[in-house]
Amino acid sequence: MADLVRRLAVARGDEPADLVVRGGRVLSVFTREWLETDIAIAEGYVAGLGDYEGTEEVDATGRYVVPGFVDAHMHLESPKLLPDEFARLVLPLGTTAVVADPHELANVLGTDGVHWLLDFCAELPLDVYFMASSSVPASRFESPRRALNEGDLQGLLRRRRVLGLAEMMNFPGVIAGDEDELTKLGLTGATHVDGHAPGVVGKQLNAYAAAGIRSDHEARTVEEGRERLRVGMWVLIREASMARNLQALLPLVEEYGTSRIAFCTDDKDPDDIAENGHINGMVRDAVAAGIAPEDALVLGSLNPALWHGLDHLGALAPGYQADVLLLPDLESFRPEVVLKRGRPVEEIARSEVPEWVKHTVRIGPVAAERFRIVWPNEAKARVIGLVPDQVVTESLVEEPTVRDGEAVADPPRDLAKIAVIERHLGTGRVGLGFVRGFGLERGALGSTVAHDAHNLVVVGTNDADMARVVEQLGELGGGIVAVDDGEVLAELPLPVGGLLADLPLAEVVERSRACTEAAARLGCRGATPFLTMSFLALSVIPSLKITDQGLVDVDRFELVPLEANDLDHKAG
Repeated sequence: MADLVRRLAVARGDEPADLVVRGGRVLSVFTREWLETDIAIAEGYVAGLGDYEGTEEVDATGRYVVPGFVDAHMHLESPKLLPDEFARLVLPLGTTAVVADPHELANVLGTDGVHWLLDFCAELPLDVYFMASSSVPASRFESPRRALNEGDLQGLLRRRRVLGLAEMMNFPGVIAGDEDELTKLGLTGATHVDGHAPGVVGKQLNAYAAAGIRSDHEARTVEEGRERLRVGMWVLIREASMARNLQALLPLVEEYGTSRIAFCTDDKDPDDIAENGHINGMVRDAVAAGIAPEDALVLGSLNPALWHGLDHLGALAPGYQADVLLLPDLESFRPEVVLKRGRPVEEIARSEVPEWVKHTVRIGPVAAERFRIVWPNEAKARVIGLVPDQVVTESLVEEPTVRDGEAVADPPRDLAKIAVIERHLGTGRVGLGFVRGFGLERGALGSTVAHDAHNLVVVGTNDADMARVVEQLGELGGGIVAVDDGEVLAELPLPVGGLLADLPLAEVVERSRACTEAAARLGCRGATPFLTMSFLALSVIPSLKITDQGLVDVDRFELVPLEANDLDHKAG
């Protein structure tokens, strides 16, 4: 109450502001105007716009003054950084708030891990809001440490910074009226729900939206985006390190304006953020593509806040939190000054990590023989076909290369072997298959980041190197690794849940970049080989994926054998 009384006194001009941002051009996100005015800040909030006096001043002459950026949907684990290091990375880029789905850590550590993450983020200068992870596991074809039940979700929904239910990834279950999925939607506090509906259109989209799900970040085409807007859903335009949908969906902004559209990053690598930016990079690229700067800024600030009901964020107006960016121009969108709650961001203290969130890679010795695929004569194989810069895949049928009765990787044909090994309970279960499109010429790559259950995934050209990758990941307690001829070329240890590094930001970025460069030397095409590999285990994005249980035909939503009938599948 005292803070509000003081804020009102400052707004009336009866008391001086704590700080006045003076002389800049201030964006009104509500009218898309640039106002020649000052901003009075009191107790971390904007008290008023106009002519004010203050105890301190920030000179914004010649600068564009805009609200801090808000990421509408992301996974805090994807940059592989502890949250304090993530805050050090994105706050200088102007991201002052994020809405996170912690289902990566939930798959590995259950709700204990999620509650730890919420507590870890509570004192950060970056505002981290959460959605309760609705899909652990994402489907019955995945093997997390344990599934989250209704009681787990209800406990999360009671937390102060949990806004609602995270992306409903089992879209076939929702559309079919599956009792378990509908029960989640009926939980107390689950009235605000994020969606996940790749490729869903027509009556199936009607059914998904009729369940009360009001957003989707999986639209890849204007047609898909248009359908979602027409049924009342928000389109969260995603520009991740791998799934890059910004350019394809910007015509929606030109066609309909900014209403019910917002920016999100979903999954971005740390080196990608360091080099190309975060939400500010999306704003920059949207403006470069012809979107008005005012509209692009709204998509990255006000609209994410509106979707999530964060009524105190996303604007520079009386009563809004004073998250303020000073931009030198409307081209780079890299702020010169970032004020968080009206103050410069101070040094963020390093946080301690408890031992119990580590040591999550539980696998026994895995010999090269475990990757052998005995093959019947003349049979064809289902093959996962990569789609450049997308998380969807093709379901292909190929004649495998067979030697001595075994189906083997064949680099000249761009056919690599892929395996997913269960790592949470030590079951020894392994799913085997083939993938086309990596360009891998030799060696093997592996990771304990493998959406969404985060079992161990390895792609390779020979069984010996694949076994060496698994051995090294076990020794590290999780991470990403590149191996050639038994030698570890590069590695990034991720001991926290097998997902997060406990190293400083600069070292994580350096090691992540080294792993990507090592993969390129092994022949990998594409900018994000490890992120690409991690999504091949996600059984709720079409069309063919692999888990420790085997190959998953996502279109049919069923497990299928590696051996294929070429009449039922697209030939490669």
